Amino acid sequence: MGLLADFSPPPMNSQFERGNTVNTYARDLTFGDKMFGTRELVDRQASVIKKTYAYLSLGVAAAIAGGYVGVSTPAVVNLFSGWMGWILAMILLNVMPMVAMAARGNPVLGLAALIGDGFVAGLVLAPILFMASVIAPDLVWSAMWITAIVFAAVTMYVMSTKRTFSAPKGLGFGIFASIIAVVILNSFLNIGILGVLISGAIGIFGVCILVFATSDVLNNPEADSPIPGALMLFAGLFNIFVAALNILLAFTGGDD
Repeated sequence: MGLLADFSPPPMNSQFERGNTVNTYARDLTFGDKMFGTRELVDRQASVIKKTYAYLSLGVAAAIAGGYVGVSTPAVVNLFSGWMGWILAMILLNVMPMVAMAARGNPVLGLAALIGDGFVAGLVLAPILFMASVIAPDLVWSAMWITAIVFAAVTMYVMSTKRTFSAPKGLGFGIFASIIAVVILNSFLNIGILGVLISGAIGIFGVCILVFATSDVLNNPEADSPIPGALMLFAGLFNIFVAALNILLAFTGGDD
């Protein structure tokens, strides 16, 4: 496979998370507060977090479109397979969120930048998606379903939240959905015991990342826009999907 076999897209580091807007408040919160705490929400917080997940959904849809365009375009696959493409990917995955953050005060421009960030992230995944489609097409669907169900479960819980956000309840709901999803996935794809364990671990890890990031957003007294939270959550989902695809790809490759 050459360069394709060695390609792994750089993680979305979300440099905006290190800025004053998002992380200054987090210094007073412990890991336990974010993962196992309960937060009483005012109307503004409940509204922002729901808009955050709505914006995130658009970013995810854009990423799917970008992935489809990328894997269907040989020039894009070749570009992001080489070292120059890897550097370009690293730059884009860090610059696009910064652009979205800069436009956060303008809902139209901010949302457009978020969608653009999602589309670019999908394009960057072109080589690994192409490789997976050649080696084992079911892998792409496996990784996508694991990520999608984790996202859907946490989103469902957040959207049903009114006055209180309970991280333990979000974790429990998401983990339960992940386990059910892996069992159903195995019944269709027959990924085996090891595959079930790996997929389940990815799903549970994904739930933890989303709940942690959601707690981060809700505990930010300056979170007056859904853009920062949506970018943070998207970075988490992107990394979950890439990890799931890489692990499942390695698992399948080991069986050949």
